[in-house]
Amino acid sequence: MEGDSKHPSLFLYCSLFLLTTKFYWPLVSATQRPPDTQLPLQDFAHSIRLDGDIMLGGLFPVHSRGERGVPCGELKKEKGIHRLEAMLFAIDLINKDPDLLPNVTLGARILDTCSRDTYALEQSLTFVQALIERDGSDVRCASGEQPIFAKPDKVVGVIGASASSVSIMVANILRLFKIPQISYASTAPELSDNTRYDFFSRVVPPDSYQAQAMLDIVTAMGWNYVSTLASEGNYGESGVEAFVQISRESGGVCIAQSLKIPREPKPGEFDKLILRLLETSNARAVIMFANEDDIRRILDAAKRLNQTGHFLWVGSDSWGSKISPVVQQERVAEGGTATLPSRYTNIMTRSLSNNRRNVWFAEFWEENFVCKLGMHGKRPGSPKKCTGLEKVGRDSTYEQEGKVQFVMDAVYAMAHALHHMHRELCSGYPGLCPRMANIDGKELLIYIRAVNFNGSAGTPVTFNENGDAPGRYDIFQYQINNRSTAGYKVIGHWTDQLYLNIDAMQWTNGDSSVPASVCSLPCKMGERKKVVKGVPCCWHCERCEGYHFQASEFVCELCPYEQRPDQNRTGCQPIPIIKLEWHSPWALVPVFISVLGILATTFVIVTFVRYHDTPIVRASGREMSYVLLTGIFLCYAITFPMIAAPDVSVCSFRRIFLGLGMCFSYAALLTKTNRIHRIFEQGKKAVTAPRFISPASQLVITFSLISVQLLGVLVWFAADPPHTVVDYGEQRTQDPENARGVLKCDISDLSLICSLGYSILLMVTCTVYAIKTRGVPETFNEAKPIGFTMYTTCIIWLAFIPIFFGTAQSAERMYIQTATLTVSLSLSASVSLGMLYMPKVYIIIFHPEQNVPKRKRSFKAIVTVATMTSKLSQLASERPNGEVKTELCEGTDASSK
Repeated sequence: MEGDSKHPSLFLYCSLFLLTTKFYWPLVSATQRPPDTQLPLQDFAHSIRLDGDIMLGGLFPVHSRGERGVPCGELKKEKGIHRLEAMLFAIDLINKDPDLLPNVTLGARILDTCSRDTYALEQSLTFVQALIERDGSDVRCASGEQPIFAKPDKVVGVIGASASSVSIMVANILRLFKIPQISYASTAPELSDNTRYDFFSRVVPPDSYQAQAMLDIVTAMGWNYVSTLASEGNYGESGVEAFVQISRESGGVCIAQSLKIPREPKPGEFDKLILRLLETSNARAVIMFANEDDIRRILDAAKRLNQTGHFLWVGSDSWGSKISPVVQQERVAEGGTATLPSRYTNIMTRSLSNNRRNVWFAEFWEENFVCKLGMHGKRPGSPKKCTGLEKVGRDSTYEQEGKVQFVMDAVYAMAHALHHMHRELCSGYPGLCPRMANIDGKELLIYIRAVNFNGSAGTPVTFNENGDAPGRYDIFQYQINNRSTAGYKVIGHWTDQLYLNIDAMQWTNGDSSVPASVCSLPCKMGERKKVVKGVPCCWHCERCEGYHFQASEFVCELCPYEQRPDQNRTGCQPIPIIKLEWHSPWALVPVFISVLGILATTFVIVTFVRYHDTPIVRASGREMSYVLLTGIFLCYAITFPMIAAPDVSVCSFRRIFLGLGMCFSYAALLTKTNRIHRIFEQGKKAVTAPRFISPASQLVITFSLISVQLLGVLVWFAADPPHTVVDYGEQRTQDPENARGVLKCDISDLSLICSLGYSILLMVTCTVYAIKTRGVPETFNEAKPIGFTMYTTCIIWLAFIPIFFGTAQSAERMYIQTATLTVSLSLSASVSLGMLYMPKVYIIIFHPEQNVPKRKRSFKAIVTVATMTSKLSQLASERPNGEVKTELCEGTDASSK
């Protein structure tokens, strides 16, 4: 436990004999000592001896470590006197107990270790004197007789020591002589090594349990970034090492710094330690495995550097619930948490009059009551004289030291082992039998490890195979209440697992909220932790960008393609699906144009049907006009399936009618222009009319051209049946909030080109024939209106191509392409309707006097007129002035052959 040193050196075994010579002369009988030999300082002046049938040894830090070569320093009231008195009290109780070691009296030889391992080693040699054979052949008395050696007390077992470093040093000596040892305070994990410290046992749990309890406290507070502070030596270094190892194995707690307090600190050393702790200011929690003196000086340095309230102290059992470390520095210690093996309280009732056996009690009395006892008192500068009537707890503050219980448990463990040994070896024999006259330490150790009784706190006292006690800790917090009264408060306990009442905890200025000791603040929702290399408790928070969501604490993952992150980016949600709505401006304009076109087309068809037999209707070619008007109507009507919500039927209509309207229109126009071209080309060669120019032939040719389009659509249906798809890529914006899935028919750009490609081919071919027939007289069969129609239509579709395909990457692609396609179809239909039929309807409705039969011309006359017109055009181009008058004679009956 407290105070410490490094592992004992092997020199102690080699120097054992030399050290024992110090105790040689005092053991020579006074009557046989040479006359000129001065008696050294009384051997018992710095020890306590109680007579008994069985002698126990005791090691206690009655004084602190001395300075400047002095072995011992100031008196330690709590860790020294309190614990020592507990051993004496326990021996008294045992000797009075008729059921425990009846007719056997326990004695004791108690030594002061002065909180120093080397001094304790020297003192402990007292326990082994009876086991060392001495050669007195070289020693003679003044009379020449053989000396008579005083027989030293044989110690069968030792209670102690306190500091782990002292216990380690002493254990190495005692195991050589097979003397069992039970410590009441040493908690270094190293002492659990049964191969090296086989005669060592302890009634306190090792620091490995304490380290786990302290780690559980840190975890319960939500702290993940702490520093450690250890006193140099076994206790401090082993405790911190156990804490670091357990925290590394369990994960979740990182060590910011591990600092060590030197055994002999230089001036200003503690200020430097505080400043180093402040280098990692986020690690406010400080895990302390330090002795009582170091704790007090660390708190004093923090107070001196104005760091009150910054550090969150988590102390080990060396702090426990002691008053001395926090005296006059209550504010800086406020909120400090410490562990202490479970204990009970026993008020000290000793006084000067009833405690003559404790050679240090007078010194304690002066120290405790700040007074002076006679001329030889230890406090020469004290103005007050002790009366001897002072009372502990009345005239001085008193709080029992935390390890007192374990001192008593250690004595009782030794007594129970001796009791069981006596019962088996001396069954029915009053007092010690011959078999126990020389107790075997190895045999006694077996009985010690087998004890099982309820200790002074009511908890079982047992040992495992390594001599360790089970882990049971009370958790204390140092608090200052509203009345500025400071004290320790039990806030929980630990028995294999932590039970902590966080609501009962109190921090600086009475705040009940647990302060933070973390390297990095928790990341927000939708942010992942990017851990700093080598420091798993420190991280940078990175937001999951784009379509990524926070899949775990450290990972951002991409949402499925059809989903986007939710608002907190902790999961994914479906991307909203949209379609072109009827109320959208992108739909209203095409629908408006389409409705006007349908109304106009319907009006034209009704007009043609009503005036079916009039000359203008007949001259227009009634059958072909109806086919052409059907195509124009379909071009307008396709707007509605293109805007309607996609489903299988709508997609089917789109496939069928998307190119069919244009196919109807341009197949009819191509047939017309082809007929005109063939007529005039034939007329240049002969006077006979060409074949397939009758209305029936024209219908057959037109529907043959249309059938190619229908055949292509049927193949398309068979190869890829119509269905809808949701296109998540079209409006997959950088900001997922704006992402939308577009519900559309599964018609790719390539399919669209193929569907319209045939109609465009008919349109281009028709345009070529329109150019070839541009020289036909204006009154002949609409040649020039068809030409103008085709020129305008080509311009419309030339503008359509860059608009349609140039917006493929736009977020508004669906709207722009749908509107562009439908408007282009409607404009094409409007051009055909306006240039080919509106003039005729105008004449039919508003100038019926012009809707009369004209003289018919023969095919020969028609050809002659066309030939003359061609020649006149050539002459006009050759003349400088370019003016030519032409008179055309109206031909004969057009139907004559």
